[in-house]
Amino acid sequence: MEDNFLTQLNEEDEDQPLSLAWPDTPRKQLTYLLVLPIVFPLWASLPDVRKPVGETIGISEEIMGLTILAAGTSIPDLITSVIVARKGLGDMAVSSSVGSNIFDITVGLPLPWLLYAVITSFAPVTVSSNGLFCAIVLLFIMLLFVILSIAFCRWRMNKILGFLMFGLYFVFLIVSVLLEDKVIQCPVSI
Repeated sequence: MEDNFLTQLNEEDEDQPLSLAWPDTPRKQLTYLLVLPIVFPLWASLPDVRKPVGETIGISEEIMGLTILAAGTSIPDLITSVIVARKGLGDMAVSSSVGSNIFDITVGLPLPWLLYAVITSFAPVTVSSNGLFCAIVLLFIMLLFVILSIAFCRWRMNKILGFLMFGLYFVFLIVSVLLEDKVIQCPVSI
């Protein structure tokens, strides 16, 4: 039965919209009933725009993930940080931004993988990305440049630091997109 579940989990067609059809097995029926109060209002009110938006404009999934979706998840942090910074609590604004990203990396990323591993009897999760090693190295280089930029601005937030941060973000974005689209090749592959 477990092999059947794994096969079905791997064969699910991600291009199909969410179906609210009654499931076959008792386990799936219980899950269906538990998540129905959350899923039904979302199903009734939100259109299914996973791939068509990017495909209509001609943007690949990797670029959508690196830009639009990543920025969309950061907007709430941005708004709260701006509100707190305008009240004169710049340290709290920076701590909130850094803390939320640390929480995302230490809890938000591993928890779904752990749940998947428990469900699939700890089967490995395949991560495929062009230039993953180079992207990780690029992140560490960007971290170094961020620290150097903050030190250059004498540990004070000002317009120069803001422009430096935007510049570093766009450099990271351009190099990441070039790696994903295989315009530049990563010399090391994992």
